[in-house]
Amino acid sequence: MDTNEIHEKLVLGISEQQKTILESSGQGIYIYLDDNHVVYNRRFASLMGYSSIKELEKFNGSFLPSFVAEKSQNILVNAYQRAISQMEGSTIEIFWKKKTGGEVRTTVIITPLEFDGHLFAIHFISA
Repeated sequence: MDTNEIHEKLVLGISEQQKTILESSGQGIYIYLDDNHVVYNRRFASLMGYSSIKELEKFNGSFLPSFVAEKSQNILVNAYQRAISQMEGSTIEIFWKKKTGGEVRTTVIITPLEFDGHLFAIHFISA
């Protein structure tokens, strides 16, 4: 099994494990492993201007430059690195790029999350 197949299996597993949270939360949520392996909930898709999770998942660009306003990219990267390398959660302000071209200001809580021996970062987004 190659790395991509392993990551796909991990994403499927974590999305099943976290299904209740993803479906029930009033916040936008995404669980990030890497640019090609991200789990989104319906509220995050809507916040970004997409009609569904499936439409958002069809997007094929790099996550950071595609969805995060340039002024917020370093903030999000630093919080992600703290979550993964130091096991620290953060609350940060992030501006997101909407599908329609506008921006939305949010508060993001990011924390590390382990699944099957692999580290993810789970993000809770409030607009």
